[in-house]
Amino acid sequence: NKAKILVHVTYGEDAPTRAALAFLVARTAAGQGHQVSVFLASDAVVLLKDDVLNSLAGLGTGKLREHYDALVKAGVRFYVSGNSAKARDLGPALIADKPAEFALPERLLALSLEHDRMFTY
Repeated sequence: NKAKILVHVTYGEDAPTRAALAFLVARTAAGQGHQVSVFLASDAVVLLKDDVLNSLAGLGTGKLREHYDALVKAGVRFYVSGNSAKARDLGPALIADKPAEFALPERLLALSLEHDRMFTY
């Protein structure tokens, strides 16, 4: 029984284990054939920066880059809070080469209603 799963992430570099766990859960769901979307807000918007992707690893939750690459391969779409990115001086270069788009809170609400389950980290 396949589901649509939304993973909403608000933790960033300051909580590497929690941030990597969110990507691990999304990766696990995608690996089981579920349709997965990831919404990054607040401090989590930095997780798509290449230097963070390449360096962040959680304690027992794995390396962010490995999870991200698996998610991209599985066709997962990333949504990045435009307001959170702007507040952190992160512009279009953040998502230029990634399967991602900037989104507002209204999009998060719409995604939450479109998906069967939502996990929040």
